[in-house]
Amino acid sequence: MNRISMLRQELGEEDIFQRLLAEEQRTLYAIALSYLRTEADALEAVQEAVCKAWTKRHKLKDQQSVRPWLIRITINCCMDELRRRKRVFPAEKVKEEAAAREMQSNERMDLERAMERMKPKYRHVIILRFYQDMTMAEIASVLKKPEGTVKTWLREGLKQLRAYL
Repeated sequence: MNRISMLRQELGEEDIFQRLLAEEQRTLYAIALSYLRTEADALEAVQEAVCKAWTKRHKLKDQQSVRPWLIRITINCCMDELRRRKRVFPAEKVKEEAAAREMQSNERMDLERAMERMKPKYRHVIILRFYQDMTMAEIASVLKKPEGTVKTWLREGLKQLRAYL
């Protein structure tokens, strides 16, 4: 009997969901922060991901893959927010970002610009591997791709980063 089945016997569905989220909360926040770069946006993305996960919880077929499923939802929420940002870019935010960029080191800025120029599939793999310290198998599970594909994307992503930097 797996962990989730045992919890279901003891607790209600909402309690189980809350416990699973408590275990993954920091990881989800760290991933969102690495994509969105501001605390407020990261918290909002995690909150949106949790809401989506709760409403779609019955579609999860394999209870063992809760973690990759939650991470995938969080990444999708972050990508949605980044797409929204491209459409609307208020003038106030330009001033804020200019001030923040002045405070950052040149290397960090160069890395961020290079990451923004990369294809999303490569950026996903690099963020999960180096920012979240996930294994290739875990990344493959999150992205629902074969492990060999993930390794290729990592190699190509690093190659692109080297070229940009």
